[in-house]
Amino acid sequence: MPNHRSFVIHSVAAARMNAPDLGLLTDASVVIADGKIAWVGKSSALPASFNDLPQLNGEGKLLTPALTDCHTHLVWAGSRANEFRQRLHGASYQEIAEAGGGILSTVNATREATEEELFAQSLPRAQALLKQGVAHIEIKSGYGLSLRDELKQLRVARRIGAELPLKVSTTLLAAHALPPEFENNSDGYIDLVCNKIIPAAAAENLVDAVDVFCENIGFSRAQSERVFQAAAAHGLPVKIHAEQLSDQDGSALMAEYQGLSADHLEYLSANGIAAMAKSGSVAVLLPGAFYFLRETKLPPVQALRDAGVPIAIATDANPGSSPLIQLPLMMHMACAFFRLTPEEAWLGVTRNGARALGERNQGEIAEGQRADLALWNLSSPEQICYEFGINPLAQLWIDGAAI
Repeated sequence: MPNHRSFVIHSVAAARMNAPDLGLLTDASVVIADGKIAWVGKSSALPASFNDLPQLNGEGKLLTPALTDCHTHLVWAGSRANEFRQRLHGASYQEIAEAGGGILSTVNATREATEEELFAQSLPRAQALLKQGVAHIEIKSGYGLSLRDELKQLRVARRIGAELPLKVSTTLLAAHALPPEFENNSDGYIDLVCNKIIPAAAAENLVDAVDVFCENIGFSRAQSERVFQAAAAHGLPVKIHAEQLSDQDGSALMAEYQGLSADHLEYLSANGIAAMAKSGSVAVLLPGAFYFLRETKLPPVQALRDAGVPIAIATDANPGSSPLIQLPLMMHMACAFFRLTPEEAWLGVTRNGARALGERNQGEIAEGQRADLALWNLSSPEQICYEFGINPLAQLWIDGAAI
């Protein structure tokens, strides 16, 4: 495979992701020049000016944009496998929490881990996604819940992006849960998030966006807005965990701040959908959490379609509710559980996933886009949604460089 960043891939089925039908173009050629896509079209129409570039025969395989996993909590320490076993033996969530389990067990393990230990545990997760054709991931904090440990998570996320060829977007999710030292004082903790953690993360250039868990077991709409105001004061875009367990109108709040995305959305209301449609924000669906928690309330997919809200799909990789580091499996689950079409699933992990991270120069095969491309041993796009367990990735390029 060519290791330089200027070459031609010809004789492929190119899913351009520029239309609801994926814009599939058979017997296509794609020209990469200096890490960017310079031309796309039928192989028979390839301009002669590109003939001197190195040529790669795609042999009729499927070529797509590389994948984007736009919602992960990839940096954590410890394991919650014992809680999985306890639940299957009949223990309740409250019993597990009272015994030191739940999210605070991950918080404790993450706080106790050194930065080096946290990096060593987290790097293989990112490597696993890279091997699946993922070129861009988002990594959230949210398991430190203190100034020191939230910044530690973000530094590890930045280091993963520096160590691997994939792109990492970092999101500060300090408003994820209430730490034990702020028990019964959620407003006091939001003061810390707004007045200390967000400014410090911004000052060190550790954060690309700010997120909040707006839920009846998380933070209120008013508290979430305070976090958004603090983010805006530092020029940071916002995202929200919303409407997973109840309707707190968090998605509409996010839309008021022109946020990037609202994620989960099982209880999303018509008001939230209308607000997101107006703001152009992305709806990120997380079928892994739906599956692992054995939820039954489906997100309002048809209403999102009808309103024209772009839908993305992500792993939500985390130790408590979605310990599933497999983005193609999420495509399958989105189709099987949420009844997305294969075309919607593909758009969800390419163009719309990129939009959920504020990216406009990736996620499509089009002139001027970054040459983040994946070649698959597939004859049709729906195959990756139909079956799982075999990795069909033949070749991945990031910025035009073969990985």
